[in-house]
Order: sequence, then structure tokens, then C-alpha cells
Amino acid sequence: MKHEKVETSINLMAILILLVISVGGLIEIVPLMASSAAGEPYEGIEPYPALQLAGRDIYVREGCYGCHSQQVRPFRSETERYGPYSVAGEFVYDRPFQFGSKRTGPDLARVGGRYSDDWHRIHMIKPQELVPDSNMPAYPWLAVSEVDGELVERKMRALQRLGDPYTDEQIEAAGDAVAGKTELDALVDYLQNLGTVRSAR
Repeated sequence: MKHEKVETSINLMAILILLVISVGGLIEIVPLMASSAAGEPYEGIEPYPALQLAGRDIYVREGCYGCHSQQVRPFRSETERYGPYSVAGEFVYDRPFQFGSKRTGPDLARVGGRYSDDWHRIHMIKPQELVPDSNMPAYPWLAVSEVDGELVERKMRALQRLGDPYTDEQIEAAGDAVAGKTELDALVDYLQNLGTVRSAR
């Protein structure tokens, strides 16, 4: 009888659903907030250099996280395929996090160094040339669009205000670091860095 009352009352059902989601969310979030290790960078993790920061932003802009996660879960099937499972300290400088929840394509958390720069370039421009069954779209415009150095400097300055340990010298040098680089160069540099610190240990 009580179950029937819940099913027939939209308001009561909405309140109970909200309550369950809130409690579940708190159970997952509060332990991480209480853990000091969650906010500390993993040994060897540094804020992204200018070119990689631009690449990360291109990755986000192009929606790559819609098909590729960046989180190796602590299961044998995942660690055997992708490498060591992910820990919070690897992502302290990621805003927003790129965990993702879908794997239309493989997880990219440990892709750095697995393929050459040329492989990544071809894969971004003509994916099916390297992986014939791939349903990944091509991104040829990245090879002709140049990285905006002034924009990268502004982003680094904003991240510095949020607590990322960029020095003023690093920010001032950002424009020169990305000068003449294409968005494809930046994206490849970002991908080649993913997971390299943890994979090496």
C-alpha cells in the first residue's frame, strides 16, 4: 500500500528521488573533501606548460571527453589494458576534470608516449587511415588553426589566481612558447603528456 502511494504521487516520488541522489552524492563527495591527499598533486605532477594547456582546452572544446574517458578504474581488466589506476592527485590541475563516463573510443589517461607524434597527427586528420573501423570524426582544421598566445597567457593568469603555481615568468613566456604552433601541435603535445608521470613509476 505504501509503495502504491509513492508511485501515484508525483511530488512524493520527486522528493524521494532528490533525497536518494543527495545522500548518494554526499556519500561519494564528503570523504574526498575530508581527504587532504585529494587536493595534493601526485609526485611529479606539474601544471600544464603553455602548449599543453592550449591542447587541453582544444580537447575540451572539440568534445573529445564525449567519447574518451580519462580515468582508469581500479579493476584488473582496466589496469592490464590501460596501466595503473587513476588517483586524485593526478588531476589537481585539471579544470574541468576529463574523467568522462563513456568509452566509444579507448580511455586516454595513459596514452602519452604509446604512439608517435606523427601517428597522432594522422589519426586526428584521417582516423580511418590508421584504424579502419574507427567511427571517430576527422579534425583537419586543427592543422591550420594557430594557437592564440595572448589567450593562453590570460588562461594561465586566471589559473594562477585559482592557485595553480605558475610563475609570472612562465606566464610571460607563454606567448613565445606557442608562437607558430597549430592547434594540432598543441593537442598532440597534450596527448603525449597524459599519464606519463604515473606510468613511469
